[in-house]
Amino acid sequence: MAVETLTNPRDNLPNAYNNITAREIDFVTRFGKNWDALRKILGIVRPIRKTPGTKLVSYTASVTLADGDVGAGNVIPYSKSTVTKAAEADLELEKYAKAVPIEDVNKYGAEIAIEKTDDAFLNELQSNVLTRFFNFLKTGTLTAAESSFQMGLAMARGMVIDKFNKLRRTVTDVVGFCNVLDAYKYLGAANITVQTAFGMTYIENFMGYSTLFLMSDPDIPRNMIIALPVENIDLYYVDPGDSEFAKLGLNYTVAGETNLIGFHANGNYSTAVGESFALMGMALWAEYLDGIAKITVDDSFLTDLTVNAETDAFGVLYDGKKASDLQSDVTVTGDKITGTLKYIEGGLDPSGTGPLAGSGNFLALKWSGGDMAAKDTELWVGLEPSEGSGMVECLSDTDHNGVFKITDKNAQKVKFIQTDGTHSNVQYFDLSGLTLQDA
Repeated sequence: MAVETLTNPRDNLPNAYNNITAREIDFVTRFGKNWDALRKILGIVRPIRKTPGTKLVSYTASVTLADGDVGAGNVIPYSKSTVTKAAEADLELEKYAKAVPIEDVNKYGAEIAIEKTDDAFLNELQSNVLTRFFNFLKTGTLTAAESSFQMGLAMARGMVIDKFNKLRRTVTDVVGFCNVLDAYKYLGAANITVQTAFGMTYIENFMGYSTLFLMSDPDIPRNMIIALPVENIDLYYVDPGDSEFAKLGLNYTVAGETNLIGFHANGNYSTAVGESFALMGMALWAEYLDGIAKITVDDSFLTDLTVNAETDAFGVLYDGKKASDLQSDVTVTGDKITGTLKYIEGGLDPSGTGPLAGSGNFLALKWSGGDMAAKDTELWVGLEPSEGSGMVECLSDTDHNGVFKITDKNAQKVKFIQTDGTHSNVQYFDLSGLTLQDA
C-alpha cells in the first residue's frame, strides 16, 4: 500500500517565507505572554471572549432589605434591588499597519530596521489598551478626599471592600494605582522590593494591597489613588483568528489558547516596503463602576520647608565650631544635598556620649517655612536611619537649624515631619551626593 506523506506547504519555500512565519509567531507569542503576566498580577482569572460589536457595560448596584419580620400568612415584602447602567463602550476590532522601507534594511540591517520596530510596534499596541483602562478607572464613582498618601491608600482599599461587602460579593484581593512620585515621597528611605513587568512598576503585598502599581502622569496623576478588587476586573477580547475573517482572505497568525492579537507580515513589491499588520479587539473593564475607589489626596495644608546649608553668619554651632569648620560647598537642590563634609577629630560632643560624639563627618542645615508658626503644631527633624537621637521635635527651636553626624551617606537621609495635629507632611533629603573626607 502506498503511503502519502503530508508536508507543510511552506517547507519547500525560500527561507525568507519561513522567517516571516517565525517572526509572526514570535510577535503574537510575546504579546500573549506579556498580557498573561499582567493578567496574573491583576488577578484576572481568565480573559472573556466576545463577538465583534459587543457592548461593554458597567453598573452601579445597591440592595435595600425590607423588614424580614413577617407574620405567619402575611405577604413577604420585596427588598429593593437597584442596578443602574453607569458606563458603556464598544468592544471593536482595531486595525494597525507598519511599513519598513527597503532603504532602512539596507542602511541599518534587518535586526534594527525590522526587529526593533516590531518591538516598538508591540509596546505601542500594549500601551494603547492600558491607556484606555486608566482613563476608564478615573471614571470610578466611589470617590473621597484624604489629607495624606497613607490615609488615601488605606481608605481606598477600605471603601471598595465595604462596597462589595454590602453587595455580599467576595473580595479576595485589592489592587491599587498611584503616582510613582507620591509613592517615593512617602516611602523615602524605606527598604522595599520593586518589580517591573509589562513596562509597569509595582510593589506586592503593600499596606494590604496584593499589588500597588506605581504609575506616571498622565496615567495616574499626582495626588490620585485608585483601588478596586480583582473580582471587579475583566479582560474582554475578540479573537483575530476567527474563521469568519478568513473568508475575506485575511489570515492572521495567532498563538496560544487565548488569541488576543493577530499578526501578518508580507512584502509589497510595488512600494518596496515590508508591511506588518496587527488586528486586535481588547479591553480591560470593570463590572461595577461604584466598585472603583478614586481618592484625591490634598496635602496643601502645609507648605514644604525651605532647607539650606547653615552658614557662618549664624555663629558658633557646637564645641566652638562654625559651619565652615564642618563643611564646604554644601547645597540643597530639590531633595538632594551635595558638597563636602570635613573630618572632625573627636566629634562635637565633649561628653563623648551623645549623637555628635566621636570623630567623623557632620552636616549643618537650617530650615524655614511660612507655615511653621501659623499652622504647624510639631516639627520633627532627624536622620533615618538615626545615629542615636532619633527624631527630635524642633518647632520651639527659634534657631531653626541642626547638625547631623553622617556615617553612611548612601543609606542615611535627612527627614522632616510637619504636622498640624491632624495632617502630616514628610520630606526626605538624599545624601548620596556628599563627599565625606577621611582623617
